[in-house]
Amino acid sequence: MRRTRSITTIILLALLLGLVLLASLTLGRYAVPWDELYGFVVSGGAQQIGETTGNVLLHMRLPRVIAAVLVGASLAAAGCAFQGIFKNPMVSPDLLGASAGAGFGAALGILLSLGGVGVEICAFVAGLVAVGISYFLSAAIGRSLSGVLVLVLSGMVIGNLFQAFTSAVKFVADPNSQLPEITFWLMGGLSAVRESDLIWLVLAAVIGGAGLFALRWKMNVMANGDEEAMALGIEVKRVRLAVVAFATLLTSASVAVAGMVGWVGLIVPHLARFLVGADQRLLLPTSMLLGATFLLAVDDVCRSIYTTEIPLSILTSIIGAPLFIYLIARTRRTH
Repeated sequence: MRRTRSITTIILLALLLGLVLLASLTLGRYAVPWDELYGFVVSGGAQQIGETTGNVLLHMRLPRVIAAVLVGASLAAAGCAFQGIFKNPMVSPDLLGASAGAGFGAALGILLSLGGVGVEICAFVAGLVAVGISYFLSAAIGRSLSGVLVLVLSGMVIGNLFQAFTSAVKFVADPNSQLPEITFWLMGGLSAVRESDLIWLVLAAVIGGAGLFALRWKMNVMANGDEEAMALGIEVKRVRLAVVAFATLLTSASVAVAGMVGWVGLIVPHLARFLVGADQRLLLPTSMLLGATFLLAVDDVCRSIYTTEIPLSILTSIIGAPLFIYLIARTRRTH
């Protein structure tokens, strides 16, 4: 009975995402009438629409909407996976320094005037490097200690180190041009998303998402403890490394395109857990659907509520912080 309710919940969330996606295509400084959008979608693009409407819809709004869906789903999936393998609901996708590393890479790319694609590549590579350093550092010094504890501590150290590197880049950046660009990028946003960016996001989402889906039943077993998982024949270290790799790929690609977007990977898995429980087979797709819908709705508000666009992290923090406090309080009451 519970599984049936959970599957029904997933179907309803998928329908909700579809509705929000269609609504997002109509919102913005240039409004697209619902009747034109409906006719255009139903006809598969055959129905003629105005040239301006077509350019706005296909080359500006649609790439941005798809990017918001992919980034939201990727961050939520990464947060869900990290919370599962580390058995800690306070864990977020930037635990091992992926976001801090990507932020430094982007800041360095802007400082070196590498252009949009160069900045994204720098951010993506630096995010992977930061997590790689965290993992190998924990492997080098944590042989006699708890592997998970040393990995988390290593991630905190490397994350703070890369944040210091980012501050150093901001210190030497041109205060009239480069510094504002770095600051705005670090606050997150999708205003600069191009159609070519979707290739990176789709590739990372497919590889990372498919990898986590393939490992979701092993993450269920690992939630009961490493000893029990090993007794059932699961190679805990290899599985944990694989989950970290796939989640880092999702996080780094998302941050490279959208900048620093906080709270999505932390609060969305909690919401999903209230809806379908802790079974990763249901929790992971639910988290991805919720994350995509949440970030898409937040982006709609960011680009519509004010004359200038509001950075994503401002609104996600305003929404996420009180919502997280409510979830924590509700969890205490239920226990």
